[in-house]
Amino acid sequence: MEQPEIIKDRSIPFKQQMHILKRIMKFAHPYRKEFTAAIIFSILLAIINAILPRIIQIFIDDHLTPGGVTFRTILFFASLHFGVTLIRMIVWYCELYIFNMASEKTVKNIRENLYTKLHSLGMRFFDQTSTGWIITRATNDTEAMKDFWNVFLTIMQGVFGVVISLSAMFYLDASVAVWILLFAPILLIVIRFYQVYSSKTYVDMKSKLSSLNTKLAETINGMSIIQQFRQERRLQKEFEETNRSYFDSRYSMVRINAILLSPIINFLYTVAVVLILAIFGVNALSSPVEVGIIYAFTSYANDFFRPLTRLMDSLSLFQDGIVSSSRILKVMDNEEYAPEQNDIPGAQIEIGKIEFKNVTFSYDGKSDVLKNINFTVNPGETVALVGHTGSGKSSIINVLMRFYDFQKGEVIIDGRSIKDYPMRELRRKTGLVLQDSFLFYGTIKDNIRIKNDEINDREIIQAAKFVQADQFIEDLPGEYDARVVERGASFSSGQKQLISFASTIVRDPKILILDEATANIDTETETLIQEGLNRMRKGRTTVAIAHRLSTIRDADQILVLDNGRIIERGTHDELISNGGKYKDMYELQNIGLQTK
Repeated sequence: MEQPEIIKDRSIPFKQQMHILKRIMKFAHPYRKEFTAAIIFSILLAIINAILPRIIQIFIDDHLTPGGVTFRTILFFASLHFGVTLIRMIVWYCELYIFNMASEKTVKNIRENLYTKLHSLGMRFFDQTSTGWIITRATNDTEAMKDFWNVFLTIMQGVFGVVISLSAMFYLDASVAVWILLFAPILLIVIRFYQVYSSKTYVDMKSKLSSLNTKLAETINGMSIIQQFRQERRLQKEFEETNRSYFDSRYSMVRINAILLSPIINFLYTVAVVLILAIFGVNALSSPVEVGIIYAFTSYANDFFRPLTRLMDSLSLFQDGIVSSSRILKVMDNEEYAPEQNDIPGAQIEIGKIEFKNVTFSYDGKSDVLKNINFTVNPGETVALVGHTGSGKSSIINVLMRFYDFQKGEVIIDGRSIKDYPMRELRRKTGLVLQDSFLFYGTIKDNIRIKNDEINDREIIQAAKFVQADQFIEDLPGEYDARVVERGASFSSGQKQLISFASTIVRDPKILILDEATANIDTETETLIQEGLNRMRKGRTTVAIAHRLSTIRDADQILVLDNGRIIERGTHDELISNGGKYKDMYELQNIGLQTK
């Protein structure tokens, strides 16, 4: 099972990061008004943060230091400071609320687009990609985008805070502000080094998280087999190795964050404060220095470095978001679409005549699994496909259902190319029953109608009676409203198959496709539904894959496949009298049944 990755074992180049960022930003475009409002509030917040130290500085230098301060003056400056602080709280709230709501909507938009994209991809993508890999894209990576968007809020606050606090320092004393500005190149070097090193670590970490999710998905889906063959210890050991590898990657990320993030910024801030005190101390040797200016400068220095500290702390989230974005875009860029239809207006399947004309098909574009397949199924007839595993039976079904596109030849339904029908029409008029039926969480009623509200309760009950599923459904608590747990685990294979039969027949398809539909049904249940199957086939074109040759003896035509070719064709009696491969298969099965 393929687990595609974007980049392995190397960092994402800065240019590519900017390209990823530009593309992922498009999902925020519908909410640009909210983001613009958040930016305005962020600017106002930075201005207010610069005003507060200035109020204290004026009070100290103009009133407290000269002496003669009155209660009225104290009350005025206290009220002013309190009022500006209150405004600051309101502006801060508006900034956080508007930005976070816009970012949540953006993440919702990303997740919905990703989910829609997954539904547009062809079966080849799902056949070649592990479930755990897909789940990681739709859950972990989209969830990481929430913190990713919060990084932009931190960046806004940081940029505006740095610019305005630096401007305030230049206004108070340009010579001292120049010394503070010299710290900027050092910070840029640290940020650049962190960006290069952490992106490589995050790529590796995300890859291992995907492997961890894949291992979990496979283990949960195959739990019955694991317990049956007592493989718990072996798989636990494999999981521990995968988990340890992921832990080591996380540990590497924690280590670099601990070194390069807050500690180094706080160290530089301490150096800057010492430098400010030293400069003003030296100046005080020759002339008086206002205490309020020293207070304001240290406050502005804090406002200069504090956003950078938060920004550095957010860089880890930024790298995480870039890697997650790249993996989401990997799915968005996937062109393994379901086969396209011409969608000719008015094209409808009326009688269900099927024709395969010189059809050649390959999964990988290199090795043909179907070679010049030719057969015709007239309306109301049944054609059975038999052959050993890998002979091409399921590939014919994949082509007929348009799960895959064929390379050569033509598939015709009712005299029209299968490509000319809208996919909705093709799916509505074709009923597929698989060997392994899948039940969704909900009720039996929900699983029969498959969330199609156009199908009423009366039609559901009629369909269940038609395939004789009503006999066990009506014995259940709640009957048709009985709960179905995940994958229908509380039902037997035969019961799940009967429900699947009912969900197919309730749509009254013109074409019926049975892919080993009775393989997992016990003999008693098979006998019970054989009559229902015969009724389902009446008036419908049926294509059936069967390993139990006894179930397709009455087929109008039997095709024997071998290595992608039809090597024999005819009715059961004709093929038996010809003494070919079909006869050998039939006799071998009869010997096996007699032995039992």
